[in-house]
Amino acid sequence: MASVNKVILIGNLGRDPELRFTRDGQGVANFTLATNERWRDKDGQNQERTEWHRIVVWGKQAENCAQYLQKGRSCYIEGRIQTREWEDKEGNKRQTTEIVAQNVTFLGGRGEGGGGGGRPGAEKQDAPPPEPGPDGSEIPF
Repeated sequence: MASVNKVILIGNLGRDPELRFTRDGQGVANFTLATNERWRDKDGQNQERTEWHRIVVWGKQAENCAQYLQKGRSCYIEGRIQTREWEDKEGNKRQTTEIVAQNVTFLGGRGEGGGGGGRPGAEKQDAPPPEPGPDGSEIPF
């Protein structure tokens, strides 16, 4: 039986996209996206939870994201979940799960931005090393 790895998200950027290029000149952008869930608990109190997603975008779409998206801007993302492992500088094994975006649609006006939602600093974590490009080349720092 076939399997499916498909993610659809609509949320707000937690930070401006960071654009890098592979040695072959292919762009890759990284940013975080916040999605919010709201509900009423059994006592009738409003509750909210923010989930942070690491987003990776490749190619010309990455360059467009870096040019037109900014912290707080809303966007629609279709992609797949990917988990990677690496060793940090101390030799500890680390792991991250990210969304590799295959389609990014900018929502809202160009002037929309700021705010970002969620807890301040919630998107700040020990960043994983850059992902090797589709051709296996690494992205320089």
